[in-house]
Amino acid sequence: MANASAAQSPIDVPRADDRIDRRKLLTFMLMVFGMFMAILDIQIVSASLAEIQAGLSASSSEITWVQTSYLIAEVIMIPLSGFLSRAMGTRYLFALSAGGFTFASLMCGLSTSIGSMIFWRAVQGFIGGGMIPTVFATSYTIFPKSKIPVISPMIGLVATLAPTIGPTVGGYLTDALSWHWLFFINVIPGIIVTVAAFTRIDFDQPNWALLDRFDWTGLLSMAGFLGALEYVLEEGPRNDWFNDSSVFWLTGVSAISAVVFFARVLTADQPIVDIRAFANRNFALGSLFSFTVGIGLYGLTYLYPVYLGQIRGYNALMIGEALFVTGATQFITAPIAGKLMSKIDPRWMMFIGLLSLGLSSYLMTGMTRDWDFWEIFWPQVLRGFGLMFAMIPVNNMALGSLPPERLKNAAGLFNLTRNLGGAVGLAMLATMLNERTDLHLARLHERFTAAHGPAAEALANLTKGMAAFGSSAQDMALKQLSGIVHRQGVVMAFADVFLVLAILYGSLAFTVCLMRRPAAAQPSGPAAGH
Repeated sequence: MANASAAQSPIDVPRADDRIDRRKLLTFMLMVFGMFMAILDIQIVSASLAEIQAGLSASSSEITWVQTSYLIAEVIMIPLSGFLSRAMGTRYLFALSAGGFTFASLMCGLSTSIGSMIFWRAVQGFIGGGMIPTVFATSYTIFPKSKIPVISPMIGLVATLAPTIGPTVGGYLTDALSWHWLFFINVIPGIIVTVAAFTRIDFDQPNWALLDRFDWTGLLSMAGFLGALEYVLEEGPRNDWFNDSSVFWLTGVSAISAVVFFARVLTADQPIVDIRAFANRNFALGSLFSFTVGIGLYGLTYLYPVYLGQIRGYNALMIGEALFVTGATQFITAPIAGKLMSKIDPRWMMFIGLLSLGLSSYLMTGMTRDWDFWEIFWPQVLRGFGLMFAMIPVNNMALGSLPPERLKNAAGLFNLTRNLGGAVGLAMLATMLNERTDLHLARLHERFTAAHGPAAEALANLTKGMAAFGSSAQDMALKQLSGIVHRQGVVMAFADVFLVLAILYGSLAFTVCLMRRPAAAQPSGPAAGH
């Protein structure tokens, strides 16, 4: 009997407050799937914009708004979701977000004009944006701290995998079916998530009284600040920045709105966004790291397809297949990172992850116009590994050190920094790529003149190979040589951009020591004293 009693001691039996409730876990996984759809739709159209443009008879300037409208609307909702989650409760906010996202997805697929497409993409981004931070906040409130190493990799994987495989999924759907299915694919899963959210979520209660003191000035100033900023970052690289009047004026709108917004946040009795979480050192630094990880997450998702499309001539499907390496690596690495998070100092994981991102970019600095799948294979593997090892501990160190009452607002701010990092990264990389391309082309044109031996020899060989075209042979050869020189200039610009990213992540890796290691989860309940 004594032995039997020993076998039943609290030391050996999992504590009730240290278990994962299966019902909550299933509900949470459905919420994570909803978040996956919302994040996936940021990039799912990127590889299929040409097909959508043709299907809607849109101009080249109009089609970019299919992605820009989504991003502008989403970046406004993400920080707002913290307030709405406290006012409406997780059930109503998430069910409304999932249902609205699903309906907007259906309407996007049914759109017959570019105007209706842009409108419904904005609705889709705004309503769907409420799901993303809600999932982050929920994970730290409904599960025991000791189980966060199990839950956190799931969230980190979705947050980084979804935008990575977006072009892959989009390419396959457009190639196999049509661009309409980029949106129709959300409908059935979206209905399931909506019903599940409304019937199963019971994590908290709404506080409708908060809506009586809703800060409309704060909302409008935040929309002007973040919406105009997102537009400037999206359209600036394409329109030569301040030489474009809309970019110039909206920069002013963003700046003025920012002043009003922060004044309201700091003085209003019930601010629309609570920025006090930034007083927490780990959260502030974690948000900074999230911002820089966003550069790599969205920026590199932009660079690789541009290189493969412009230099290698890949179509959307081929680009998606090539980029799948990063997604597969993330999928494999996520559970490993989750297990290690409870065994080693997460700052070491961040250090390794950021160095991996730096090494991934550095390996690309030796690229040539002949690089193909296998040449970019290991850089992609290192990128996927680095994103997981950086993102998962950053999530835990930033949000895991906050009190529960601040998590809903903080989750919105944290996700906002990652999205803004992606927007700033895309603008920075696109501008840098254009400027370095112009610089290298100018230098190459100065060098490759008629007096330059190798250039003259190459022109002569090309002309000889086109002798069958008669008098047009030299003109055609000159055009072909010019194309070769231009392609080389672009490749050199890509190498420069990857070098900057390598320096950025290599330097950032050594700043993780500024963060404090989060306290380990303490046992609680009857077993705590044993």
